[in-house]
Amino acid sequence: MRRSVLTIVVITAAVVAGVVSVSAASQAAAPSAAEAKTLTFDVVFSPPSLVEANNVRVPHSPIALGDELTFHDQLYTQGHHAGDDVGSCVIVTVPPAAVLANCTAVFRVPGGNITGQFVAIQGPTPKAIALSGGTGNYRDIGGDGTLVEFGNGKGRLTLHVLSHTEEAD
Repeated sequence: MRRSVLTIVVITAAVVAGVVSVSAASQAAAPSAAEAKTLTFDVVFSPPSLVEANNVRVPHSPIALGDELTFHDQLYTQGHHAGDDVGSCVIVTVPPAAVLANCTAVFRVPGGNITGQFVAIQGPTPKAIALSGGTGNYRDIGGDGTLVEFGNGKGRLTLHVLSHTEEAD
């Protein structure tokens, strides 16, 4: 039971890790035009790793409030390795309630890194990811994404990336 709950939470966290949030433009900045780009990856999820951060354990429960799940998944495009993601999720609710976790992730993809936040939930429901920034080609981005789990250790990550560029006066 412990492994199945943990596996569900880790897979959920990994899914959410693939989505990026939109960065807000400064009030003082010149008007900008957003350029949209969609990135799609096949995901191979890693086995979850649990860090038991809370010493107060509920009997027969594999997780406790404040425990942390870490993940490192592989990303593929057309069958070729295209990058990976790393992240962690802090458990914020435990059974008998539905397990929820607050997650952050970094997606290492060609052209730079993309950062994202999401709420991991149990089950096959697609996970919504807010893209919050990045490095390299993604340093001025925002956007969102979706992680879909197929239930066999694999899934699909779609990132809708918005690059904000200043317009010339």
